[in-house]
Amino acid sequence: MRPGTFSLRPYAAADEAAAIALWQRTWQAAYPDIDFSTRLAWWRERWRSELVPACSIMVAEAGRGVAGPEAGTIAGFVTVDPANGYLDQLVVAPEAWGSDLARVLIEAAKQIAPAGLDLDVNQDNLRAIGFYKKHGFAITGKGVNARSGRPLFRMNWRP
Repeated sequence: MRPGTFSLRPYAAADEAAAIALWQRTWQAAYPDIDFSTRLAWWRERWRSELVPACSIMVAEAGRGVAGPEAGTIAGFVTVDPANGYLDQLVVAPEAWGSDLARVLIEAAKQIAPAGLDLDVNQDNLRAIGFYKKHGFAITGKGVNARSGRPLFRMNWRP
């Protein structure tokens, strides 16, 4: 995936299968020791019942102006609850890690919730923590992921 060959648009119901597949593939790459295929039914239900109804979801579509298999592929997405500024998911396809895509998605999240964003991140996800710090987030607390038992940092951004 070439840097800059994507555009943002709002999520559409037709994106569900691709977004869920991207979530699984991305988290599997980040945590190869966890079998995310066993979490798909749970994730699909959570996506449908919690995130889609409450969140503003922006999708990064790859391949604008590019021919071939990348054209029209979802390369990432961000989910933000505009009511409380909670950023639940920022997902970037592994082949786009290191590109400008995550920055574009975090800027979209800041536009959705201009008063501030809150998120939880696994304490061992050093790549994500470094990214969020680079984009103005601060660690404000600690917790534990109820599903995985992994320790979390609570982070927030305020303008």
